[in-house]
Amino acid sequence: MRPNRTEARISPPVPQILVSWLAVFRSCFTAPVWQHVQVLVAGAILAPGKRTVTQALRVMGLAEQPGFGRYHEVLNRARWNAREVAHRLLLHLLSTLASSGEVIIAIDDTIERRWGGRIKARGIYRDPVRSSHGHFVKTIGLRWLSLAAVVPVPFANRRWALPFPRDHGPHAELMVHYPSHS
Repeated sequence: MRPNRTEARISPPVPQILVSWLAVFRSCFTAPVWQHVQVLVAGAILAPGKRTVTQALRVMGLAEQPGFGRYHEVLNRARWNAREVAHRLLLHLLSTLASSGEVIIAIDDTIERRWGGRIKARGIYRDPVRSSHGHFVKTIGLRWLSLAAVVPVPFANRRWALPFPRDHGPHAELMVHYPSHS
């Protein structure tokens, strides 16, 4: 993202605790993009309903500010490596959660129904929602694997799944220890 000299550089304050939580990802972004990332994450946490870039900016009070569109460029033009961010997120989750004992990684797949000439990885898969034991339904789309760390949440008295992006890079090996039940 090249800075626009006419754009006002007004950035709402991001809580210091959030800045410290996000510090593990700081080196993945350039300085201007990092400022936008912090605002977008804070807005996504505070936004009710759909967490779009526009909704995140509105909740942060940036709806009428010049340069509103620059925040969208964080996702479609800025130079940062999503795989590196995913890798750091996974390592951070594991280092934080491993100290409390057992780490459970849940894997789920979903099919995104998309069409168009630019969709190259589309395939035909069993539709788990519309299929049953006696009725097989096929659907066309993209198959996505979702990974989540399943952690106990004390105030909820249950476990929650914290999803994280899958890393496809050269260091994507994930060693998972399966405890033996004897």
